[in-house]
Amino acid sequence: MNSAPEARDLNLCLCHSCSNACDMTDHPQECERCGAPLHVRKANSLTRTWAYLLAALVFYVPANVLPVMNTSMFGSGSESTIIGGVLEFWEHGAWDIALIIFVASIAVPGIKFVALSLLLITAQRRSLWARRERSKLYRFVELIGYWSMLDVIVVALVAALVKFQALGDIEPRSGILFFGMVVVFTMLSAMSFDPRLIWENRKSEEVMDEVASH
Repeated sequence: MNSAPEARDLNLCLCHSCSNACDMTDHPQECERCGAPLHVRKANSLTRTWAYLLAALVFYVPANVLPVMNTSMFGSGSESTIIGGVLEFWEHGAWDIALIIFVASIAVPGIKFVALSLLLITAQRRSLWARRERSKLYRFVELIGYWSMLDVIVVALVAALVKFQALGDIEPRSGILFFGMVVVFTMLSAMSFDPRLIWENRKSEEVMDEVASH
């Protein structure tokens, strides 16, 4: 049974800007539809993905150690880290908000760190292990990336609610800035990774490098 031809067999390249399938027969440098530069593969994909992921890990430490908000209720104030905020909301009966912040601030970044590291290591080793599952894992990382700022939004809504009811005051602290940087760098890391590397072995990579060099 003959398999369907692949894009490289038809000498096609997908534009990363508008997703147009471009004919690379004459080695065009720009997309004929939107004019964006054409790349057979994302340039320096593994290097840039590692760089963004390591930067996110560096910012993740102060994001969890430094306070993210200062809560002042009836004249007494206290500063809370992410974990402290989760426990505080839980103790006051707001278990739904505590759960949202825990998932978005602790579980999601942890999953993304592990998943991206796994994808990077296996891609560098040109592993043939569980390719289909790794492709699904990459799509899952992209999906949860859209919800990474959910806890920041929750904190902002809670602050607005507290001020509206004149019960006290909530102010952001430096930890929330570091967590925002974690979100940004993990998203850039996921965007920089080329999932087609999952399906390439050494032979196909040499063919694509030869095409890209022309």
